[in-house]
Amino acid sequence: MNSLPPLRADLLEFAGYRSARSDPGTGSTWLNANESPWPNPMDATGVLRRYPEPQPAGLQAALARHYGCEPEQLLLSRGSDEAIDLLVRAFCTPSRDAVLVTPPVFGMYAVSARLQGARLLEVPLLDEAGDFHVDAEAVARIAADEGARVVFLCSPGNPAGGVLEAGAVLDIAQRLAGSALVVVDEAYVEFAETPSLIAGNRPRNLAVLRTLSKAHALAGARIGGVVADAAVVSVLRRCQAPYPIAWPCAQLALSALAPDVLRRTDDHVLEVRRERERLHAALADLPCVRRVHPSQANFLLVRFADGSAADAALRAAGILVRDMRGMPQLGDALRITIGTPAQNDALLGVLRTVGAVAA
Repeated sequence: MNSLPPLRADLLEFAGYRSARSDPGTGSTWLNANESPWPNPMDATGVLRRYPEPQPAGLQAALARHYGCEPEQLLLSRGSDEAIDLLVRAFCTPSRDAVLVTPPVFGMYAVSARLQGARLLEVPLLDEAGDFHVDAEAVARIAADEGARVVFLCSPGNPAGGVLEAGAVLDIAQRLAGSALVVVDEAYVEFAETPSLIAGNRPRNLAVLRTLSKAHALAGARIGGVVADAAVVSVLRRCQAPYPIAWPCAQLALSALAPDVLRRTDDHVLEVRRERERLHAALADLPCVRRVHPSQANFLLVRFADGSAADAALRAAGILVRDMRGMPQLGDALRITIGTPAQNDALLGVLRTVGAVAA
């Protein structure tokens, strides 16, 4: 039995747009894409007058090796955001199918659902035992009962920072086989102590989002991707814009995957983990802080006695954190990215002042 959810019926025969770069050929004179025959005077390489590969083969192969999948199981995208949008567009028929999310969680899942005209199903995280947890039983049951075609889970979670149990995710995917695609967003997995769900024998209806924006420090390059069954990748490619990855960004990302660069990235990840533990302990001791959530990401979700006062004090000192107080269950919360030791010390210095005033 095919365990993949049904594609939108109106896309079954949809071939997508085939650009000039999609057609094979090894000619030396390229007159098939209406490009300029001369490079721009500011382009020292001379390559930017040409459209890039739709899926840069070298980068795709390097990332597939890095993630532990086959190249045909990886779709490169403009960050994770484009992949999220493509998944919703490919599998959700407007005004009929649904997307399921677990708030408080990354907002782009709901944004993409709304733009596609998909119904939004919400299964709130359970706030218990000092942290947020996914109600896996409710996710599987409501997704099945309410016709969800895409289920978004986030591990480590954003903004809470907790990780999902692999067994619970696999159980959800198995229960929704043939009806829904379960998508696990692993944007922060490099900072976690648990392995990626890419490893092992994944169900066909389980997809994993990855990005170079966080641990690899390439947020401005907009390189992300989705690892999924090859049939899902093929569908998404047909729905994707012709040239999603700019040539300079692809070259930069490829260089970032060199062994010596990856070793330096690993060193930075270890430093973030150390600072995360130090900052967690220091914040928990402050009078103005009610709770610091356990985190496996590069940020901490912090609950304050007076979130407005804390945010205002930090802003006055030129320190910007993310105000989460508009999200469900987070009326007292700020999300703080782990910075350098000096940046973290500066943040603590300001919040100690807030604590002294509050006391």
